[in-house]
Amino acid sequence: MKKVILLGLITFIFISGIKSQDSDNQDLRIGLMLQKTEALYWENGIAVNYANSSVFDKQLHFKAAILSSSLGSALGTNAINQHSISLGADWHFLHNKKLQIPVGFNLGYFIADYENTIFDVLPSSSALFSLEAGLSYSFDFPVTLSLSAGYNFRNGDGAEIPGTIFPVFYRIGIFYNL
Repeated sequence: MKKVILLGLITFIFISGIKSQDSDNQDLRIGLMLQKTEALYWENGIAVNYANSSVFDKQLHFKAAILSSSLGSALGTNAINQHSISLGADWHFLHNKKLQIPVGFNLGYFIADYENTIFDVLPSSSALFSLEAGLSYSFDFPVTLSLSAGYNFRNGDGAEIPGTIFPVFYRIGIFYNL
């Protein structure tokens, strides 16, 4: 988990440095991401979204997210603590409108902490690959709301991939536009 947080912090600092160079041609959003895995856990965390007018006129957005069930379903319960970090890119259709349609992919890494040595025989980590599509709305004030659904292509089988990686997930993002 410490590695995941460190990687997220490095990503955030890097993107913040890019943003300070030329803020008029860039779009940087930082916010909260809530993810619900179909028939399983809530995972919550932070997310960053970045676009630049020199890269396809801000139609291509790069994104990063750090999510954890420790901030969701496992908070105060005996649910499995699981953490993930993902990097990805979205193509935003209708990119000059308030309501946009982002479609993209995510690559990431997943870790489950079973908290008991008897479960050490189970897989506890895996690479992630998913496709995601949804809606994004930018308000007149510096806030963007996004809703999306995604599909994990690496599903948990419990033998080689952690069994808590389910195929379908839903996301809600609330971003502050810097």
